[in-house]
Amino acid sequence: MLETSARLLELLSLLQTPRVWTGPDLAERLAVDARTVRRDIDKLRTLGYPVHAIAGTAGYRLGAGAKLPPLLLSDDEAVAVVLGLRTAAGGSVTGIEESSLRALAKLEQILPSRLRHRVSALQAATVTMPAGAATVDPDVLTAIAAAIRDHEQLRFDYRTHDGTEIRRAAQPHRLVHTGRRWYLVGWDIEKQDWRTYRVDRLQPRIPNGPRFTPREAPEVDLAGWVSRGVSTAAYRYQARITLEVSAAVAADRIPPTVGVIEAIDEGHCLLHTGSNSLDEIAVYTGLFGFGFRVNEPPELIDHLRALADRVGAAIAPGDDAPDAAHRAPG
Repeated sequence: MLETSARLLELLSLLQTPRVWTGPDLAERLAVDARTVRRDIDKLRTLGYPVHAIAGTAGYRLGAGAKLPPLLLSDDEAVAVVLGLRTAAGGSVTGIEESSLRALAKLEQILPSRLRHRVSALQAATVTMPAGAATVDPDVLTAIAAAIRDHEQLRFDYRTHDGTEIRRAAQPHRLVHTGRRWYLVGWDIEKQDWRTYRVDRLQPRIPNGPRFTPREAPEVDLAGWVSRGVSTAAYRYQARITLEVSAAVAADRIPPTVGVIEAIDEGHCLLHTGSNSLDEIAVYTGLFGFGFRVNEPPELIDHLRALADRVGAAIAPGDDAPDAAHRAPG
């Protein structure tokens, strides 16, 4: 049988899992009788942990309270939390870096040596490349998430792509994170349609608007819907380009904010992308390093033909042989 203090920690660990525990289940896991379980539950309540008795099941569940219970993590869970905090310390949410570092310092201080070695090895082998995207205020994310939870209309100031400041009201539906940016998906009150807003350009106004009845999402695949909206639909030219690589290979090179990738077969996929500049699409696609074929729009096909002619004309006959003045001395 575990000592009382160790048993209380084990009991807390069990109650932290998202399930209802019956008295007999807890007694079996802790190797004690049901009366001891009840006494231990009372001790946790005395310490300030809200352990709720669930009517009808003779069970227990840990509720939300004023105190955060100690987290008892497995080895893999501890490593995952450390790596998550390290990632958050350089992430896309403004101000979260300092909080992440403080939590990381507390956790690393108590890591056993076996886990410290695992974390150190992963850290030494990993290089983080800055995304270069604009960060967002965590208070803004929290305000949006609360409006989504409470089904309250969100009123906000918004900076458009060209820098114009406008005011908007929307029924917020979901926050979508692409890895580089945060987006809000909501029903625009003025436009009477679904819209996507970049959160780093958004500043909520207080108070929120009236409550609303949630609408059905514009698509089941909300992440794909946002990707199409920010990479294709918003632009003058919308392109469909067949890439001569698999969808998995293309996805490693092309972020969701650039285009939507649709698998064709093991060696080909379709890229849906867009831009206000044909040159931008032509150059960006050419730099992927993949073979490709433009399906549409016709303007892009004509533009690529003209570009190929100009590049070909820039290489005069005989230019493939090095000039004598540029040859390395023999």
